[in-house]
Amino acid sequence: MNQPFLLELNTRCWLRELPSHGGQDCTLASVPDSLVEDWAAMGLTHIWLMGVWATGPHSRGRALAHAGLREVFNHALPDWREGDVAGSPYAIARYQVSDAVGGEAGLQMFRQQLHRRGLKLILDFVPNHLGLDHPWVQASPDYFVQSTSPHPYAFPCETAKGRRWIVHGKDPYFPPWDDTVQLDYRLTAVHQAMRDQWLRIAGQCDGVRCDMAMLLLREVFEQTWRDFPPTGSGAALSREEFWPGAIASVRAVHPEFLVMGEAYWGLEGRLQELGFDYTYDKGLTDHLLGARAVEAVRHLQSKSAGYLRQSVHFLENHDEERVASVLGLAAHRAAALLVLALPGMRFLHDGQTGGATVRTPVQLIRRKPEPVNPEVRAMYARLLAALQSAGVGNGEGCLLQPQAAWPDNPTWENLVLVRWGDVKTRFALAVVNLAPHRSQCRVAIHGLPADPKGWDLVDLLGDEHWRRASHEMREAGLFLDVAGHAAQLFRFQPADPSGNPGEARKTPD
Repeated sequence: MNQPFLLELNTRCWLRELPSHGGQDCTLASVPDSLVEDWAAMGLTHIWLMGVWATGPHSRGRALAHAGLREVFNHALPDWREGDVAGSPYAIARYQVSDAVGGEAGLQMFRQQLHRRGLKLILDFVPNHLGLDHPWVQASPDYFVQSTSPHPYAFPCETAKGRRWIVHGKDPYFPPWDDTVQLDYRLTAVHQAMRDQWLRIAGQCDGVRCDMAMLLLREVFEQTWRDFPPTGSGAALSREEFWPGAIASVRAVHPEFLVMGEAYWGLEGRLQELGFDYTYDKGLTDHLLGARAVEAVRHLQSKSAGYLRQSVHFLENHDEERVASVLGLAAHRAAALLVLALPGMRFLHDGQTGGATVRTPVQLIRRKPEPVNPEVRAMYARLLAALQSAGVGNGEGCLLQPQAAWPDNPTWENLVLVRWGDVKTRFALAVVNLAPHRSQCRVAIHGLPADPKGWDLVDLLGDEHWRRASHEMREAGLFLDVAGHAAQLFRFQPADPSGNPGEARKTPD
């Protein structure tokens, strides 16, 4: 089974930057075939179009009036104008594809274009809240969390059922998002309405990225909104989790539908249990960007193989700082090999492979032009080519457990080793040193056949060639002595007696 390899695109910005089509701005109906061919050649399997759904004027107005956001706009795009602000794509006015990006017809054409190259389409599902402009605010106000009187979290609204104080969407730890309205998942009617919406989205794509998915868990929701009881006399209350029923309903119609969840707070495993195919591994991202080598390794070693296979591994996305603005090239290279070699979903962000350094707020539809960093581009080109050549992402990958190379040498704690392929024939080993200094370890390669000729090791990302005996790697363990921020990808194959892979490296006594 191939592991998914996802590219996130900021749809509104990305389309504006593509060459015009017959003098017209590019839309999803006019994406060049050559671009889709390039994605397929990179080994990508999924394209996530972030921000295709319609937004509205009220949510956009809140973004323009927000002093903090205006300061962020000034930093990200110093020459921004009001026309560059379209509102947050996570304050959805309608689950209809915006005409500005090509509408429903354009999306369908783009999806077909992806399918012709073997790629699949991911879209956003924002379950926790809707935008201020959504028609349910007027027509079905009982769907939302409400206050019985003025409250800092709420705003007054004249609805079809009279004046209401409707609460803005939020999570438990931050102020509300004042361009949104909070759905009330204590209500059966909301479960049904959002399941119906989810099914409509599923007919337009091959999977969804669920925004802030953990906010819907019953224990989280009850804690967040305990001071705001459900509104409406006689409203039916749900005692069920939303996610199992929603996922089952979509899988009944679309069995291969992919469900990915943005999740934090140690609740990722819970969502996997409820049916999510993949959940964010934000803990790993934070350790890598914080240059916490030992913590990153311990984080990975503490997780089960199943958990890792269902995790999304990434260095940046639209909510994070650009990795090229945080890590130097050597550390960036090591971290990139790590997230691209781990079992699970591999994830790249629009502009990451070109070394972009400016994080663009999601409310903007234009971003600051940046020159491509040739060193970063060359680094990713070589990584992606080597990963495909080695078969990384195909079949089953596993995290190996390094051991101390000799007593009183703790540097093994900086190393991550990931094996892909069949140890009886040919396999690959990714070796990553997250520390800036040399590190050593031994690692047992179990299951190797007793081949007297041994094995040839070739580093696809460097110039190292070695020959090692099967019994050494099975019993004493393969010895590795790697440079600071090393990123190596070794291909193992049965030794060719006529070859000369290089002299054996001396190991310590």
